[in-house]
Amino acid sequence: MPQNRTLTVDFNGGTTEVLYVVGTQLTINLYRYRPGSSCLMISQMPFLHMNKTTYVPYSIDISSDCLTEISLDVDADRDGVVEKNNPNKASWKWGPGGHGAILLVNCDCDSGKRPDNEKNYVDLKDMSQMVLRTVGPKELPKGHKLMLHMSAPDAAGARVYNKLHETKMYFTYFNLGVLLAEGYCLLMLDSGILAQETAYTKETIFYVEGVKFADKDFAGLVRIHVSLLQPGTRETPIYTDTVQFKMAPWIMTPNLQAPVKVYVCSTHDNAKFLDGMKTLVGTVGCELHVITETVNRGDRWIQDEMEFGYVHAPHKTFPVVLDSPRDRALDNFPYNELLGPDFGYVTFNPPRDEVNSLESFGNLEVSPPVTVNGKSYPLGRIIIGGAFPFQTDGRNMSSVTQNFLRSVPVLCGFRLLLASPHAAYKLFQGLQETGHGQAKFFEGHECLYVKITMYTDDTVTDVLFSQTCIDWNRDRLKNELELDEDDIVDIPVLFKSAEYKSFKTGKGAVSYYPDTVNMIVLGKNLGIAKPFGPKVDGKCAVEKEVVRLLEPLGLICNFIDDFTTYHLYLGDVHCGSNVRRKAFNFKWWEMEM
Repeated sequence: MPQNRTLTVDFNGGTTEVLYVVGTQLTINLYRYRPGSSCLMISQMPFLHMNKTTYVPYSIDISSDCLTEISLDVDADRDGVVEKNNPNKASWKWGPGGHGAILLVNCDCDSGKRPDNEKNYVDLKDMSQMVLRTVGPKELPKGHKLMLHMSAPDAAGARVYNKLHETKMYFTYFNLGVLLAEGYCLLMLDSGILAQETAYTKETIFYVEGVKFADKDFAGLVRIHVSLLQPGTRETPIYTDTVQFKMAPWIMTPNLQAPVKVYVCSTHDNAKFLDGMKTLVGTVGCELHVITETVNRGDRWIQDEMEFGYVHAPHKTFPVVLDSPRDRALDNFPYNELLGPDFGYVTFNPPRDEVNSLESFGNLEVSPPVTVNGKSYPLGRIIIGGAFPFQTDGRNMSSVTQNFLRSVPVLCGFRLLLASPHAAYKLFQGLQETGHGQAKFFEGHECLYVKITMYTDDTVTDVLFSQTCIDWNRDRLKNELELDEDDIVDIPVLFKSAEYKSFKTGKGAVSYYPDTVNMIVLGKNLGIAKPFGPKVDGKCAVEKEVVRLLEPLGLICNFIDDFTTYHLYLGDVHCGSNVRRKAFNFKWWEMEM
């Protein structure tokens, strides 16, 4: 629908001149003043199309000097090209047939050590183009001007730059004393500049960057306007054109995405673990980044510290690390070592001072793509562990998701691996009944017999409690990911009650032997904590059972010794590693919402 503009004509003498913007609907108010004659003529210029000369009670002389076409344009069809005057440029719609421009949060660092959205450095390649196009006279009539503007809420989420030529940069700096940001760009709009005049030229290219991701207080939509102002004591707009951007989200990558780089920490005591990880990563063929003790300062829990994802727009994609609020010795690693050119960084602060184990990123997972009740989730669904609503004593098996669930790739999709205390109990009960009750756990370490371990009241109580908690999560995951029982593989893991400081009440549950679900997934290769279970005929019974369950699915089990350097500190392979993975080929804006 064209914009409307009403013009009141004064017949008390003189000429009324206005600037007409092509595409708008101009309404002439003929009746507010009495005209001095009954019929006057409308004349026309040769390039205008009118069927015939028409007589009305006044005269209009339509001149090319009074006509202009103004269009503020973006890549509304998401093909990487800024098209002219797309009818959908001021709105945003999801789906394959959707429309609307996309904006990246410029959270990488191309100079210095702060994300670009926190400083004045300009990296045009990260930004979305916005083009102001005009057709008409060489210059606007005296007193008219073009203003670029945003609302205060929108300006809090984005900045707009105008690229300058070197000659203009020279003139601006030496004659006006204005030092521009690096990149030969002038900051046009931000939270401190809500409106600014822009030049009237045939084409002006602007560059727009996002400065914050969408959250509960910001929907991620930003509108930018250009208005043509007419002269007067108070300048008033006679035409406004609007475009809209949506902030690209941070996308987390699930285990099924191909690995790019694996991160582990080097400590004074984990040489065996590092050797196992080097062998595994070498087999897979991706990179291994060993974080030295000088950098990690003795903190080995790299999974808790950060989570990898990426941002994606039609013109660019780059990885972004999400830094957790746990703030231990590894706190500076994501910012100091990962943030850089085309590698973004983002963090958040919880609404309270105290940070608990639920806010460590061992408690943050994402499923592979799923369809639930007919609704497609092509990028998966994020899974966050939380306390049971009815739990008050802190004994909570749902608190850290990495300890009891993992998704692994199979030929036709994926399987969900769940820790199963019941399966472990049955396995060891079977060993005892077949005459292997004296087989030892933890050979080479602290040794305990199967018979002694399995028939204590505490063991039975712990099995029942932990299995009940996992079954509650099992049902929830089946509903939320639309899984059948055939999609789930029960991996034998025993849990025992424990008291440690990360729970307010000091109560929790930890794996009795190295947790074989707390693994790293690198394609079909799995890095699994070596369980040191009881040996039968020279082979670990737990390893044998895990291999029996997983290798028929096309998976390769690689057991890594983390007993003394991770397991005894209440973590295993997944806790001590992290993986950056390839981005999805799927375009997030094509999701059906």
